[in-house]
Amino acid sequence: MPSKTKRQVQKVIRQIKSAFKHPVRVGNLHNYYRFSDAGYDKLKPPYVKNDTCLRNFLQHFGKDQTLVFADNVSDTTWNQLLNSCPKTNCERTALGSSPGFNNVLDLALKLPPEDAVYFVEGDYLHHPGAAQILIEGLELGADYVTLYDHPDKYFDGGNPLIEGDGEITKVYLTKSCHWKLTNSTTLTFAATVKTLKRDERILRKWTKPAHANDFELFMELGEQGKSLISPIPGYSTHGETKWLCPLVNWEALAKEE
Repeated sequence: MPSKTKRQVQKVIRQIKSAFKHPVRVGNLHNYYRFSDAGYDKLKPPYVKNDTCLRNFLQHFGKDQTLVFADNVSDTTWNQLLNSCPKTNCERTALGSSPGFNNVLDLALKLPPEDAVYFVEGDYLHHPGAAQILIEGLELGADYVTLYDHPDKYFDGGNPLIEGDGEITKVYLTKSCHWKLTNSTTLTFAATVKTLKRDERILRKWTKPAHANDFELFMELGEQGKSLISPIPGYSTHGETKWLCPLVNWEALAKEE
């Protein structure tokens, strides 16, 4: 493992040591769910579709605390959405990926500091129990939490910080699962509003381009000593075929009503 990577991990561990000894208590959890008819050209399994992923998400996180942002969608898609969610919980936009993230970040920063926000992209599937697991991760004291155990951490070449088919980490235990420190994730993640306000400059910096640089975002946060954890095994997956979270039958979960 490159010495720079090892130093970064050790720095994060030192920074979060006291936080993990004194768990936080999260107020309300707000889910900001973004999807589009457009998107990047990715190879996805046939069961990863906008309506399937949204149904799966609402099944496990509920409608009351979820705001759905439909960006650049057709009238047909919009009307289908209104059949799934109350109109008061839906917003139709025409912003694009990075401006769309900054739009929901604007809303998140207005919430009480002890509340938490889960930013969710529209091509993810979630495992039963994901909502409770997310709260456990936040209350463990990590700065950032992802439910996605990204497979790029388990083979050389998938992630530039990986060597020897694994990453240097530290593992923690909560009531329901194990957690590991990890170096990066996508723009589907959770944090408290207090953390988002503290790190707003970095969050804005790497989400200005048309295509947000999520890897660079979490690299800089890590260099600043901010922690990111993921459950092992994962409780969500990105819907791209190449990067499905391991050890879970996601096709079966996608078909559950």
